[in-house]
Amino acid sequence: MNKIVCCLVVVSMTLNSCKPKVNKEKPILEKTTSPNILFISVDDLNNMIGPIDNFSNVKTPNFDRLAKMGVTFTNAHVQAPLCGPSRASIMTGLRPSNTGIYGMIGDNEIRRPENPATKHITFLPEYFGKNGYHTMGIGKLFHIHAPDSVFHESGGRVPGFGPVPEKRFVWDGFGKGIRGVHGKTSTDWGAFPEQDTLMPDHASANWAIERLQRDYDKPFFLGLGFLRVHVPLYVPQKWFDLYPLEEIETPPYRADDLNDIPNVGLQINDLPMMPTTQWAKKTGNWKKIVQAYLACISYVDNELGRVLDALENSVYANNTIIVLWSDHGYRLGEKETFAKHGLWETATKAPLLFAAPNLTKGKKIDAPVEMLSIYPTLLELSGLPAYDKNEGKSLVPMMNKDAGVEESYALTTYGMNNHAVRTHRFRYIQYEDGTEELYDHSKDPNEWENVAGNDEYNDKIKELKKLLPDNNANWDEKSMYKFQPYFVEQKARTSSIK
Repeated sequence: MNKIVCCLVVVSMTLNSCKPKVNKEKPILEKTTSPNILFISVDDLNNMIGPIDNFSNVKTPNFDRLAKMGVTFTNAHVQAPLCGPSRASIMTGLRPSNTGIYGMIGDNEIRRPENPATKHITFLPEYFGKNGYHTMGIGKLFHIHAPDSVFHESGGRVPGFGPVPEKRFVWDGFGKGIRGVHGKTSTDWGAFPEQDTLMPDHASANWAIERLQRDYDKPFFLGLGFLRVHVPLYVPQKWFDLYPLEEIETPPYRADDLNDIPNVGLQINDLPMMPTTQWAKKTGNWKKIVQAYLACISYVDNELGRVLDALENSVYANNTIIVLWSDHGYRLGEKETFAKHGLWETATKAPLLFAAPNLTKGKKIDAPVEMLSIYPTLLELSGLPAYDKNEGKSLVPMMNKDAGVEESYALTTYGMNNHAVRTHRFRYIQYEDGTEELYDHSKDPNEWENVAGNDEYNDKIKELKKLLPDNNANWDEKSMYKFQPYFVEQKARTSSIK
């Protein structure tokens, strides 16, 4: 606990330093400047929140509130089902298949001369900084926090995903994994600590709230990265109390679900350090894990509400664009594990919400879209010039006029030359050896039946193949994922950037 207190003291000291004039009362007139940006990421958040799936009667009044303020995409997909490459894609505006960033990577190693795709890239917050914005950020925005000097003002990040008790409650972190070979996960769950104020996310929210009370002579970009609901699933007891164990639902599951998965898919899904669904069922822990995940969602929802309150009570209330996103989904027993790490629906799908002065309020869009679109969408909403290196498409035409809804699709990449395409009706997966999966969501929303071998769908598969990327860059030398045996082997035979 001493380390946690020290970290919070440092954050507190930061809050009390470099104080410009603070708005103690909300002015009658709002500032008439270019729109500000409130950029919020929530780590490992799947679509269980109220505005989308409303799973097991989840309690998310502030996610619901934000959804009423703007547009919710109920079918948004990440470009990689792992935080490092997913966040690198969002912040660069580039696909993993072009950067070779398929695994984790240090924030300062994304943009470097050895990677031709990223060596001259302008990161999303930087683009706003170069166009007259004061940029600020705190918490997990890139994989760790942010590359050096990306923000004019940085609150940093408390290391790790604590706080954690001295003795782990349930999971040892290794599972069936071999120590020294497979790595260790922080997967664990329980009620801890006693108060919200001991959580790093609470301090991050405080930092953002204080920035919303300041006066600025230019528009601002404020990034806030929440750590929860990333494991370990520890939050105070009051959030667990919202979800009596006997009322908890578990996700749809079939014990034979993996029987029709190609070998590469099984290798990718081999996560020895993660709890398995069979283990969770046999030990009676499945509902407890889901309960902990929902408790973490409600905790983050409360912190989100504090920030929304601060914005609403500020001079910037009517001139701020909000985007909230997550870096990937999270499986809670689907496909036999508790993890992201996959090219299936529950691993690639995550919340994406926009609110802006000129956007429709309370609108939901079910078309498949990409997190890659965040960068160009924010530029168009802000009235800034388009960035010619962005590979994503702005969602503003879709939000305003439903343009492009019918032909919209999303592409996810996991490792070199493993891709999933999500259209309105289908999910098509092609692995590096050419093996395939196809799921018809009109008949099989849980993706239990791989129909890739059914001749009825041959023409559809040919059509979906055309959406796969033409380029499949070799692994970036600085990108890695040492916890997964398949990716260690794949990188060893495909890495070219030295």
